[in-house]
Amino acid sequence: MSHNLSLAQSHAFQLARTLMVPVTLFQVDGEYGVLPSDELDDADVIVLHEYDPYQFGPAH
Repeated sequence: MSHNLSLAQSHAFQLARTLMVPVTLFQVDGEYGVLPSDELDDADVIVLHEYDPYQFGPAH
């Protein structure tokens, strides 16, 4: 978890590109977290963004 949104966004993007699966950036209790989207289930979190590695083209 992180208190820095920009750091969490960067990690979410990189994680999506590394794992080649969609990941979700979420907020809970004032902190930001990232999980593969299929692992988030129906957790009580605020979803900020889902990063889909396929929407950005092939990884370099």
